[in-house]
Amino acid sequence: MLKGRLGLEGARVPHRDRHGLMWLGRGSLYVESGTLRFTTAGDAALAAGDYGIPFQMVSCLLLQPGTSVTHDALRLLARHGTGLVFVGRDGVRFYASLPAGPDSSRRARSQAEAWSDPERRTLVVRRMYAWRLGEVFPATDINALRGMEGARMKETYRQLARQFGVDWRGRRYDRSRPEDTDVANQAINHASSALEGAALTAVAVSGTIPQLGFIHEDSGNAFALDVSDLFRDSVLLPVAFGATRKILTEKIGPVEAVVRKAAGETFYREQVVAKMIDRIKDLFDGDDHRGDP
Repeated sequence: MLKGRLGLEGARVPHRDRHGLMWLGRGSLYVESGTLRFTTAGDAALAAGDYGIPFQMVSCLLLQPGTSVTHDALRLLARHGTGLVFVGRDGVRFYASLPAGPDSSRRARSQAEAWSDPERRTLVVRRMYAWRLGEVFPATDINALRGMEGARMKETYRQLARQFGVDWRGRRYDRSRPEDTDVANQAINHASSALEGAALTAVAVSGTIPQLGFIHEDSGNAFALDVSDLFRDSVLLPVAFGATRKILTEKIGPVEAVVRKAAGETFYREQVVAKMIDRIKDLFDGDDHRGDP
């Protein structure tokens, strides 16, 4: 590597996970003498400075708030097949992306084949539920599986609310009046939006098709919702109930701001996007990832 150019070993720009993703914020991405560079004011993860970016060795750049990008930078990234995703702080929102993911269509084709075959689709659904609930449900139709999962979730809500010391009176959500609910339900709504943002990033980077969901069907982001649900018990609800306790005990707000901050910190600490990509690989790649992101 040229002097001042980042290598993946001992890089000064931190690589938050092992999927070739690089998170950048509060700076400008530009090209100088054919080299992609990033000048940043600095944040908690990266000191202020000017860095060379090894764009040919990175699967995808994730640009967080306070970041600008030049036309030359976009041209260079597109030419070398490096993805670019615009996200909220620590991935709590997904705004837009340039083509990302592997060069091959293999994973997307595998997803489409599984989605279009009723028997294989049910197997995928059973596998996702088994990951979440620690039990392989019997082979049955998808509607029955959804009902079994719903019954389990009611108990999960109660247990986690009790664990975090939150008064829980059941899941309530009026789409037309989302703020007319208790703090816990509002927190779950905001945490759901944040986790969906992380899942959309994972879907974009992995080269899968967001519309082809296995459990969810109607949404244009149905598969991202499937992926998000894999982390409902382990990430979403602890974030929501933890934020609820903090809001009620410390008398702080607004709810959305507190939840988004807690979600971002959790996503960063637990490498949630990386884990989501791993799950997507497990669903469609088998044991052969072939170095894809």
